[in-house]
Amino acid sequence: MSSSSCSTGLNLGFCVQTCNSIPRSRSSISPFLKKNLDINYNKFNNGGSTTSLFYSFSPFSITSINPKSKMSQISAILTQQDNKTPTQTSKPQFDFNNYMIDKATRVNQALDMAIPVKHPEKIHEAMRYSLLAGGKRVRPVLCIAACELVGGDESAAMAAACAVEMIHTMSLIHDDLPCMDNDDLRRGKPTTHKVFGEDVAVLAGDSLLSFAFEHLVKSTPAEKVNAGKVVRAVGELAQAIGAEGLVAGQVVDIHSEGVDGIGIEELEFIHIHKTAKLLEAALVLGAILGGGTDDEVERLRRFARGIGLLFQVVDDILDVTKSSEELGKTAGKDLVADKVTFPKLMGIEKSREYAQRLNEEAKEQLDGFDVDKAMPLIALADYIGYRQN
Repeated sequence: MSSSSCSTGLNLGFCVQTCNSIPRSRSSISPFLKKNLDINYNKFNNGGSTTSLFYSFSPFSITSINPKSKMSQISAILTQQDNKTPTQTSKPQFDFNNYMIDKATRVNQALDMAIPVKHPEKIHEAMRYSLLAGGKRVRPVLCIAACELVGGDESAAMAAACAVEMIHTMSLIHDDLPCMDNDDLRRGKPTTHKVFGEDVAVLAGDSLLSFAFEHLVKSTPAEKVNAGKVVRAVGELAQAIGAEGLVAGQVVDIHSEGVDGIGIEELEFIHIHKTAKLLEAALVLGAILGGGTDDEVERLRRFARGIGLLFQVVDDILDVTKSSEELGKTAGKDLVADKVTFPKLMGIEKSREYAQRLNEEAKEQLDGFDVDKAMPLIALADYIGYRQN
């Protein structure tokens, strides 16, 4: 396939195309460093057919609950190609762009309904400002995708998906505070404390944290999910964000600024806890509430840890290669704060290679699941690995 055949939608600088030169036993996706790149992505061998993907990525953010609003393209079209007839016309079966728009739109609608403006207006306005400010909604979509992967339906996981996003938003509000990262820009907008003041910003984060658990318990449909699973989900979520999870990573991260001798093992500890734990919670909650077996839950946990670390490696690369306008947040702040990052320890090219390896190893955890149901998670892993903001 010629490079000109995929020239549209490649402003992000990454393309995956199907071909037949790489063995099916292993997936391979390489960072796109030039204008176009042809590579193979043959992951599964299913009844004599190879499952292949075509991706065209560009910045993706749901900024409105209106599905007709303009959005940058992210597309993944799943096609079946017979091994014996590689030139056979393929039929599109999975459209990642529409999948993300559909799921994120419904998540936004659920978030909008969950926190209406009421007395006292100021705190609810601050909560809504942060929660509905846009974003990719990767975590709630992962939660829903995991639920559906193990045989559940979206309604069983929607409350948990919203709870995870509320907690994620809380972490962003607190992370941006002057006592933490002291950031003025988030998702292309002034940070919460810049709009509402530091006092209200702290309280908005606190309120989102507590309401997340209330919403998970009260809004998960009892007719679809028994109380035992809800209690288990609450425990998983609490552990993911406490002193053994997100907070642990944040504390070590803060106290590593400007410190010499921080190695790759300590850096991985920071980001497995600070970033991967909440992604892990999203997937594990979805699998639990969807009725997954213990083995399925643990495999998705390992998948989540892989893509969580992948997310941070890519974030570190973007922080030193993109502008604030491109990122929608302040670029280069880790360098200014003298934080240890993957590019600082490994260099940019080695960091990209590490990201590719994490992506491949994470997706190996999905072997054995239904291929069609696993496609959203495969595509999301690649989106996380090759996003540009």
